[in-house]
This record gives sequence, C-alpha cells and structure tokens, in this order.
Amino acid sequence: MTRIPATTASAHPRAPRWTLGTAPWQSIAPLGAPRARVIVDNDFSGDPDDLFQLVHHLLSPSVEIPLVIGSHLRAGDPFDEGPDTATHAVQVIADVFERMGLDSTGVIARGSEEPLVDRTTPQPAPAVDALISEALRDDPRPLYFVAGGGLTDLASAWLLEPRVAERLTVVWIGGGEHEGIAVPPPGAMPIEYNLLIDPVAAQVVFGDSDLSLWQVPRDVYRQCLVSDAELRLRVATAGPLGAYLYDEITEVMLRAEAEGRGPAETYALGDSPLVLLTALQSLFEADSSSSRHEVRPTPRIGDDGQYFSRPDGRAMRVYTWVDTRLMFEDFYLKLREFSDWQTSRA
Repeated sequence: MTRIPATTASAHPRAPRWTLGTAPWQSIAPLGAPRARVIVDNDFSGDPDDLFQLVHHLLSPSVEIPLVIGSHLRAGDPFDEGPDTATHAVQVIADVFERMGLDSTGVIARGSEEPLVDRTTPQPAPAVDALISEALRDDPRPLYFVAGGGLTDLASAWLLEPRVAERLTVVWIGGGEHEGIAVPPPGAMPIEYNLLIDPVAAQVVFGDSDLSLWQVPRDVYRQCLVSDAELRLRVATAGPLGAYLYDEITEVMLRAEAEGRGPAETYALGDSPLVLLTALQSLFEADSSSSRHEVRPTPRIGDDGQYFSRPDGRAMRVYTWVDTRLMFEDFYLKLREFSDWQTSRA
C-alpha cells in the first residue's frame, strides 16, 4: 500500500541533483566502473519493502541500472486494488527519483497492466521492448533481471525474443517452499503472494523457457526481518529519504494493527536480497558467496502454485539462507551517507 503520489513535479525542489553512474555523496569516489548491469522489475505500488530495495540498488555503484520497470499487482490486491497498478508503480518510482534528486528518469518504464492470458501470448508494454533491447545490447558485463513481484514482463520478453535467455540471469523473490528444504509458515497463502500475481508467467519462466534462474522463495525472504528499533533509529533518522521510507512501513503496520494482526516489532524487507545477490558479490570469483543455495532441476509449476518435480529440468539456484547482516548494514550505511550529503546541500 505504498502511497501513490499525486504529482512529482517540483514536489521535492530542495533535493540536490545527480545522475546514475555518479556517487557524489561518497567522500571517497568509487573505484572503477560498474561491473554488472541490473534491470529492476517490481510492483512499486504494493508492499513498501520494494522501496528499500530500489533505494539500495540506486545507491550501489558496483552495478549499472539501465532500466527500472514498474509492474502490475493482481486484480483487487489489498495493497493497491487498481486498476492501472503498473502505472501507479511508475508514479512511485518517479517520486522516489525526485526525492533522491535523481535526474536519470529515462530508465523508468511501465510494464504490462495485465497478467498473461495463456503460455504463448505475450503482454505488450514499453518495459518489455526496453528489456529485450537491453538484453540484446552488446556488453561484456553480466546482466541480471531482478524481480520482486510477478514475472509478466520477463515472460513476455522471452515469448517475443527467446534469445534473451542467453543474455541474462533472473533473480526472483517469490514462490513457495521446496520440499525437503522448508515448510509453509502458519496461515500461509495457498499460492505464494508474488507467484499469485501471474501464475501463468511463472509457468512460462520455470517450465517453458531456458532462462537461468536464481530463486529466493518465501521461507528465505521471510528471513529478512528488521526490527522497529532498527527502522526508528537507523532509517527514520536518515534525512527526508529515510523518514519517507519509515513512514511507508508505518502505514502498513497501522493498517495491520487495525485489522487485528498487530502490533509487531518486526517487518520483512523481503525484496532486499535482490541487492545482496547482485551488487554485494565477492571481489574475487564474483558470486553471492556470503549466502547459501542449492542447485536443483527446475520444476514445473501447477495451476495450484505447487512444484512438480522434473528431473531433466535445467539447473537452477534455490537460495536457502541469505546474509542479512551484510545486506542491511550496507543499506543503513549507504542511506546515512546519502542523507548526510543530501541534507548538507539542501
């Protein structure tokens, strides 16, 4: 239920300006150019954990971000009932850019407003065309497509141009627990939240495509808990941007309490592994070396959201544990460094 801004024009005029590829808030400039590219795709009008992921990625100089896609939620989603949730997501992205003083709005693109209707028909959208263009562009650096919501835009891109599978690695926050690794939490949704946004797209990505896939399933993204004390003392106090992020989480907590599900002293920032697994890789033999994963044959996904074993499926990564210390400490420090710079120039 990230609040949809009415307008971003001149809404935050005091923010000092900068562009992607620069890091003027760092007292010691980044060493070298970005060594990987990251396409961000998320449902930014939904759970505000994606705001933390977006800000963190934008403040990470080791990756270039050529595209930020605003994707749709499912119809009637309690975070944003719609319609036009992808358009709302784009409005949220633009608002975050303005709050950060970031002028690189040309990287923002709208995804499809609707899920796939079947496993052979793509959903057209500006973001799908932009995704294909970036994937096929000649660049020796790795390209990651990171998704914290549904997979409509990725599946559509693959249906239109299967060669994208040769050019990128998918990192997806979503899907239920794998047998032998974890069990669903108490009161779990029968179909995991992000999978439910577009089950058909997930069936395409898992069962039909040859896309390289790293999955962060529900049992792992639920590990990404931060306490209210952390949010109050390390986010809310970090300038106007930190206050905004904290306020968006507070809105969800207040709503949950009104519905009889609170109060709670923690919140899951479940999209943050998208940053950890791409921007915070090891220097030597670059990989997500501080987190743990299993390599398994990619299963098919049934209409009920359950996995169906496919021993001959291509190999995929299923993450089982993520380094929350590195992930959140890096975020808190980057946010503080940025807010100090922003405040000093306001």
